Amino acid sequence: MILSERGAVLPDVLPSGTPFSEKWRVISDSCTTFEAQLKQVGWTLFFMAGEIHTIAFGFDLEKRLNAAVGRALHQVESEHCNCVEITGVGVKSFLGIPYSTVTAHARHIQSGSRFRGQ
Repeated sequence: MILSERGAVLPDVLPSGTPFSEKWRVISDSCTTFEAQLKQVGWTLFFMAGEIHTIAFGFDLEKRLNAAVGRALHQVESEHCNCVEITGVGVKSFLGIPYSTVTAHARHIQSGSRFRGQ
């Protein structure tokens, strides 16, 4: 899943996405397809090295997942990127306490091929 910041500029040929949170929107379910669409119009979807791993404990699944995703989005913002690719979501437990994990990669969408972080 690909999410972008709501204020991020995207090419007009792409759909505007659906709201995910106050600051983020879902713009694609497939990174490969989305990246190909961007390349066709001369834009780049940068891949930032280093995987983001977050975790959240609790008994409410929705709150746990929101917390874990929120932590991943915060890390992406700290890297001055306007996009994130969620690559994995897990639900597990430790000593009877449930927790959720999120794995992601910071990405950045912009026109051209030279990175200009925000």
